[in-house]
Amino acid sequence: MATLRQLLVLRHAKSSWDDPKLADFDRPLAPRGLKTAPLMGRELTRRGWLPDLALVSPALRTRDTWRLVAQELPKPVPAQFAEELYEAAASAILTRVRQAKATSLLVIGHNPGLQQFALRLAGAGSDEGVFKKIEAKFPTAALARFTLDDDWADLDFGGARLTHFVRPKDLE
Repeated sequence: MATLRQLLVLRHAKSSWDDPKLADFDRPLAPRGLKTAPLMGRELTRRGWLPDLALVSPALRTRDTWRLVAQELPKPVPAQFAEELYEAAASAILTRVRQAKATSLLVIGHNPGLQQFALRLAGAGSDEGVFKKIEAKFPTAALARFTLDDDWADLDFGGARLTHFVRPKDLE
C-alpha cells in the first residue's frame, strides 16, 4: 500500500527592491515579508502540515523565508538548498521534487515557475475553487497544499490532488 504524501508549495515572502544595485539573487525580504513568513510558519503548525524536508531555492529571499517559517515549526526540519530551484520552470521543479526522500515535502521558490508548477500538478480530485484562486494569482508567501498516493519518483503533472491554498491576507 502506498504512503499518502503531502507536498507544500510556498512562494517566497515579499522581497525588497530598495537597493537597485543588488543582484536579483541577493534581494532581502521587505518588511511585509518579514511579517508574513512567520505567519505562514505558524499556520503550517496550526494545521499540522509539517514537512519532513524543505527544498529551498538558494536566493536570499527564499532562504530568509525558510528561516522565518522554520522558526515557527515545532521541531527542526532539514533543508536542502537546491540551485535548480532558483527561478525554475515548472518542469525543473518537478524534476527536483521527484528526487525527494520524505513523506511531507515543502518547496520554497519563485514565480512564475512555482505558479505554473502548482497549476500543472493539480489532477483528478483537486479542489476546483482552490485551482481558480491559484490560476488568478499566486502572491508572495502564499502556500498551495497537495496530496498524492504515489512515490515522488513517479509524480507527473496532473498527478496530485490540490486541496488548499492559503494566502497571508487570508490570515491577517
